[in-house]
Amino acid sequence: MEEIILEKRFGDIGKEWAGFKKAKACIIQAPYEGTVTYKKGASKGPEAIINASSNMELFDDELQTETYKIGIYTAEPINFAGDSPDKAVNKVKNTVSEVLAAGKFPVLLGGEHSLTIGAVSAFKEAFPNLSVLYLDAHYDLRDEYRGSKYNHACVARRIQEICPVVETGVRSLSKGEKDFLDTTPERVKIMSVYDILEAYNWKKEVSKMLSDTVYISIDLDVFDPSLMPSSGAPEPGGLGWYEFLDFLKLIAKEKKVVGFDVVELAPAESDVAPDFLAAKVVYRLLGYVFNTKR
Repeated sequence: MEEIILEKRFGDIGKEWAGFKKAKACIIQAPYEGTVTYKKGASKGPEAIINASSNMELFDDELQTETYKIGIYTAEPINFAGDSPDKAVNKVKNTVSEVLAAGKFPVLLGGEHSLTIGAVSAFKEAFPNLSVLYLDAHYDLRDEYRGSKYNHACVARRIQEICPVVETGVRSLSKGEKDFLDTTPERVKIMSVYDILEAYNWKKEVSKMLSDTVYISIDLDVFDPSLMPSSGAPEPGGLGWYEFLDFLKLIAKEKKVVGFDVVELAPAESDVAPDFLAAKVVYRLLGYVFNTKR
């Protein structure tokens, strides 16, 4: 990957820490929304996250460290002009594969959730024992939706064809998705919000469902809409901020997290707080991955 240090880069970090060669992490901007079915705007998500991160304190108050000093490179946005969903997924796969081949830790910023299919495909080739921690309000287990198998409503269905997936925080599904789960429970494990309410130690239970090597996919609608109203299809009753952080910190401690994505931010000019939440998710999770001892 050619090194181009962008003027607008994650955290607005100094060039000393922003170059590709020295960076441990690489931010991949994927501004695509080809199958969004309700609220538009996911293509503007990566830019909104980058902009918010530029006004974020880089000293992590929880971890008591400056995570950016691992080196965080922000790559140019992928050009999806006119791309079909399957072509967009393939572009993401190729980009993630290139970043992995360079020995970097990929962080994908969406964009719609369908792009995760490409990322997981690339990670599976690099890490055969991969499992996916899938944080979302929706089960996304339709085989096809509105004429496409790469619709954002089909993401987890495609992923379970690649590797095992553990869905967490889910609270909305169709009858067809329920029937699929009832007949093929092997590769999809579920920790719904209702399970979370009843489980004594749900975080540990999810950790046990995962393999040692984990890719984390975060659809921001996993949060309660009171925290994250800027998503394409918000659902009431989502996760809280500290509940979410405590969970991810545990996963980072117990598993080898090899990459993650943050997707489905549909920013609103009238409310930038969700943009800052998304930026903080990226930075805090990088902190957990690189500063939490296993």
